[in-house]
Amino acid sequence: MNSAMTAIVKKDLYEITANRRMLLTLLIVPLVLTVLLPVVFVLLIYFVPEEASDFQSLLALLPPQASSAGFERTASELVFNHILPVFFLIVPVMESSVMSASSFVGEKEKSTLETLLYSPLSLKQIFRAKVLASFLLSMAVSLLSFFLMLFVFETVVLLLSGGLILPGIEWLLIMLLVSPALSMIAITLIVRVSVKAQSVEDAQQGAVFLLLPVLALVIGQFAGVLLISAWILLGIGCLCALLAGLLMKKAMGRFGYEQFLKR
Repeated sequence: MNSAMTAIVKKDLYEITANRRMLLTLLIVPLVLTVLLPVVFVLLIYFVPEEASDFQSLLALLPPQASSAGFERTASELVFNHILPVFFLIVPVMESSVMSASSFVGEKEKSTLETLLYSPLSLKQIFRAKVLASFLLSMAVSLLSFFLMLFVFETVVLLLSGGLILPGIEWLLIMLLVSPALSMIAITLIVRVSVKAQSVEDAQQGAVFLLLPVLALVIGQFAGVLLISAWILLGIGCLCALLAGLLMKKAMGRFGYEQFLKR
């Protein structure tokens, strides 16, 4: 990546972080999903009667040896290593939709797109710089949310049970493979849409369709229909990484300067 592309990445990141309203949008929703909800889950596990718990259908999917540690401990491990990782598939798509949707539309609204196109960069380089800026911010927020979630969740569990819960391999697959790949897919598609979109809202509509498969996984987890395992995550991650690479390579398609300047 040359210095001109780096300058575009830095400019986009600065514009997002300098916009207080947009920055709060980027931070509040992930913190609610990954910090507040996990604490609520733990409190429900320890203070709601075992017989009335909705976790029974999920616990039935676990191998017999996994339930030998007692209901509270087993349910906490189930939430931490099987349910919460799926939330980190939602976060990158939501973060991506906020920044990448305004990538080219924002330039049009501020009347700076023409200046950008006069830079010594090709359209493909400009596109990749926009994608990279959104990707870096999405991953930064995801990692921040993960470490905050880990600290708060482990602290609450330690206070209630006197022990910690070790992260499973599911977290490694989510944070290093599935989440980055899914984020790249969402960003590439939304940035491409933003080239022709007339407003940020138009560009963000595509993110809703990207969230539907992830929401289906979350619902399946809570309904006790499916328990996401490491092998399933590995398969999903490989498919998403392959699709992300293909989309990034083909994203520009037949776009020319006319499509970028069209209002």
